[in-house]
Amino acid sequence: MSGAVLVAIAASIGNLLQGWDNATIKKEFSLETQPLIEGLIVAMSLIGATVITTFSGAVADAVGRRPLLIASSVLYFVSGLVMLWAPNVYVLLLARLIDGFGIGLAVTLVPLYISETAPTDIRGLLNTLPQFSGSGGMFLSYCMVFTMSLMPQPDWRVMLGVLSIPSLMYFALTVFYLPESPRWLVSKGRMAEAKRVLQGLRGREDV
Repeated sequence: MSGAVLVAIAASIGNLLQGWDNATIKKEFSLETQPLIEGLIVAMSLIGATVITTFSGAVADAVGRRPLLIASSVLYFVSGLVMLWAPNVYVLLLARLIDGFGIGLAVTLVPLYISETAPTDIRGLLNTLPQFSGSGGMFLSYCMVFTMSLMPQPDWRVMLGVLSIPSLMYFALTVFYLPESPRWLVSKGRMAEAKRVLQGLRGREDV
């Protein structure tokens, strides 16, 4: 398997992390009579994603794709821990907002990053990975919700806090495995570095 394929799979973990559901939260905080708060819990991640995507492209052009992918993994991890610990609904809302920031960076940067690292002959195929992994994350979350619904007292904290586990793996991959986009390096005049990255991605010297 080529380096570009492995890099695309690793990057797509960011989209997998956006699928976790929060169907049992209202029982913990007695939100049955507070539909506005219940709706906000769901919406906060979308609000965060919307805010961050408005300028993530410009920031990625300035500082690079890799730093923002790392930031996305950190935001996922922090939000998972805060959701696991949240003592009240307001802290939970903050955690969901932070989660949205991570989602916004991932959905913006991962397809761009794959496009700039994948060979032309399989670029279209590899760019289906973010959508596939995002759908896979949703499927896994609904399976988890169903499993938890069979328990006497569903623990939504476990469901949301478990987000921190794959986010740690995502962080390790972004820090230690994913290279910077060679296209971005070329745009900054860092030609020698871009060549080394391409050689690693293509697995050959003549690039």
